[in-house]
Amino acid sequence: MAENKRDAGLLRGVGVWGLASSTVCITVGAGIFALPAALAASVGTYAPLALLACAVAVGAVAACFAEGGSRIASSGGAYGYVVAAFGPLTGFVAGTLAWFASVLASGGVSAALADVVASLVPPAFQPVVRLVVIVVVIGAIALVNVGGVMRATRLINAATVLKLLPLLIFVLIGATAMHGGNFVQTVHSDTAGLGRAMILSLFAFSGLEISLCASGEVAEPARTIPRALVLSMVLVALLYVAIQVVAQGILGPALASSKLPLADAMGRISPALRLLMLAGASVSMFGLLSSELLGNPRILFAFARDGLLPRVLGRVHERSHAPHVAILVNAAIAMGLALTGTFAELVVLSALATAPLYILGCAASWRLSRRGVAQMGTPLNFRWLGTATIVAIASMLVLIALAARAEILGLAALISGSVISYLLLGQNRSSG
Repeated sequence: MAENKRDAGLLRGVGVWGLASSTVCITVGAGIFALPAALAASVGTYAPLALLACAVAVGAVAACFAEGGSRIASSGGAYGYVVAAFGPLTGFVAGTLAWFASVLASGGVSAALADVVASLVPPAFQPVVRLVVIVVVIGAIALVNVGGVMRATRLINAATVLKLLPLLIFVLIGATAMHGGNFVQTVHSDTAGLGRAMILSLFAFSGLEISLCASGEVAEPARTIPRALVLSMVLVALLYVAIQVVAQGILGPALASSKLPLADAMGRISPALRLLMLAGASVSMFGLLSSELLGNPRILFAFARDGLLPRVLGRVHERSHAPHVAILVNAAIAMGLALTGTFAELVVLSALATAPLYILGCAASWRLSRRGVAQMGTPLNFRWLGTATIVAIASMLVLIALAARAEILGLAALISGSVISYLLLGQNRSSG
């Protein structure tokens, strides 16, 4: 299906800073406020190296996605250029992986945010407060998105600033309180710990595939998408490594057992700074939801426009030019997941789901480049695309291999389920 037909009625109003802000906002989620402890528990003081290794792998993925996005800038992000390269079945699998991981993240983060707020009231009122927070927060963000991509982008830009401010304060003030004696390796490193650290790092860096789902609304995509991805990935990598080093330098061996590592580290300096970190975690959760609810509904929208889901999901609001039905349906599903609170057990699977998605997206970008496909003007034409593709795909295969057997089987079940769903949908279309 032609790109301009899939995106008919949408408004291309997202620029470099808007897309970069969305990518940073969705990547730097609430997890960074707890990630340093989990990484330290897995590989100890080698955690910054795990982050850098994952940054290289995701950087290679970003280079491939920038190439693909500059050639096929369509709603659904990677789904659009996987379809163009390998056909609708493979594209449906890629889109399903992206949507699955994102909607689980939306539900889990919403539940976590509701738990933080509910903890401030007496136990008798906590269930009601939890429900109200989930419905109000997701509902409010969804309504902003229904109002149009420009309103949604402005919300994300504001959330990005508010979420990054406490993290920058953490790095700048925390750097003055570090002690060299805290950089002592106390964790026994093994293959299982390395695998866990890499999966956690991938979860921390993932998100670019969701921000690119709004590519059908990006202005000058051949120029905007590559610049936004490079800018966002460099900023995120530098920030993550700095946070890990500062947290280790303040807490030392205690970092591995901390439940709120950034808050605990700042608490050693000032109680007020501890409260700032807790508030920052809440804002970060809100910002992540804002980005998830901008990008993820576009996958449903793209599926519907391509005849893979009910056509109603492909409708565009007459005034705001936003895919309002897809937005509301995605928000409702996220609310349901948040209310059941099932995301905690599926975090690793959510992270692993991005690995085969990245493999498909990188392979598609390379194939589109080889075929000279370019729907949006002069593409990026990245000189080292072949090398980036090899590095990205090899890294993702290694990461999957490092996962536990049950996790790999769960990932295989998800991919198999998406293939079966596509075949059943095809039979329904034929019989219809």
